[in-house]
Amino acid sequence: MSSSRLPPSLWLGAVFFAGFLVLAALLFLLEAKQRVPVLPVLGQVSDFTLTNQDGRLTTLADLTNHVWIADIIFTRCAGQCPGMMGRMKAVQDVLPADNDTKFVTLTTDPDYDSPAIMKRYGGLFAADFSRWTLLTGTKAQIANLASNSLKLSAVPIKPEDQKSSVDLFIHTTIFVIVDKHAQLRGTFETGGDGVDWTNVVEPQLIRTIHQLERES
Repeated sequence: MSSSRLPPSLWLGAVFFAGFLVLAALLFLLEAKQRVPVLPVLGQVSDFTLTNQDGRLTTLADLTNHVWIADIIFTRCAGQCPGMMGRMKAVQDVLPADNDTKFVTLTTDPDYDSPAIMKRYGGLFAADFSRWTLLTGTKAQIANLASNSLKLSAVPIKPEDQKSSVDLFIHTTIFVIVDKHAQLRGTFETGGDGVDWTNVVEPQLIRTIHQLERES
């Protein structure tokens, strides 16, 4: 036997140590992969009182302790609104039916969009009304939530500039996401040139939902 050969106990120790190093490296890489940046707080959502599609009052308390996604549309819209509703429906369908995430759609046309009309419009997109709330109210009430808290804007188009009878508003086409503590945490563009909803925006939104759900 060669005098340079290591005793079996030393070989076993070396193998064990090498295995430990490999395992530690794999755990480090896995943790680094799963580590995500902390999302900034973009603002605090103030309390509100609006009316949902069933004619019932809805307040901020109904959404507290839930992650929720919001946007603003109007039911007579012939532009981006149907696409926005379809994309909200797509997110609704990706999440399990027992997921706690809520969906909130505001109207910028409350003079026309009554609760009944909002409910009928939501039904066109198979909205799950146990999770998806469509809200109307006075213009002042909607502006207070949309503009002041959610950074959603809508501007009436002057009659002389309207291209059709339903060309009524210019409004944001983003989804905003709010955490369980009613803090605005992110915005997601739903349409327009260069927006890859299917491969980029929707997966990023889903990841953000899960990230905020894990926060205490």
